[in-house]
Amino acid sequence: MSSKSHKAALNHLRELYLTDHRKRFPSLPEYARTSPRYSDRTANGLTQCVIDYIRLNGGQAERINSTGRYLDKTKTFEDVTGKVRTIGSGQWIPTSGVKGTADVSATIRGRSVKIEVKMKDKQSDDQKRYQQAVEAAGGVYLIVRSFTEFLEWYNQFVK
Repeated sequence: MSSKSHKAALNHLRELYLTDHRKRFPSLPEYARTSPRYSDRTANGLTQCVIDYIRLNGGQAERINSTGRYLDKTKTFEDVTGKVRTIGSGQWIPTSGVKGTADVSATIRGRSVKIEVKMKDKQSDDQKRYQQAVEAAGGVYLIVRSFTEFLEWYNQFVK
C-alpha cells in the first residue's frame, strides 16, 4: 500500500464525515466544522475508521467489547496513625460473551459482517472457531490490518 493511497483513503473518510455533518447541521458555519483525526496506526484507530465508514455509507456497525469485567476488591481505610491505606486487590472476571468474537459486528446491505482488527498479532484458536461458525451460518468474516485494505474489500463487497 502506498502512502499516497493510504492518505487518500483516510481523506475520503474525513470528507464522508464532513458531508454527513453538513446534512445533519446545515446552519453550522463552515469555519466551525471539524472532523475526527482519523488514523489507522492503532487497533482502536482502525476500528473507529471501519465503524464510521460503514455507518456513513448507510450500514450499521458497533464495537464488541469482550475483555470481561474488573471487580475492585480493595478497601481504603484510615489506620490508627491517621494514614489512609488501601488493602486488597482486584480481579478480572471473564466475559459472558462468545470467546473469540470479532471486534466489529456490522450489517452491510442486509448481510451480517464480522470484522476482526489485527495490527501485528495473529488469530487465536477461539477466533478461528468463531470465524468458522460465522461463515457456516452464511455471514461474512473479515480480518483487516489497515483502512486501505478495508476500503478495497468494501468496494468489492458492495458492487
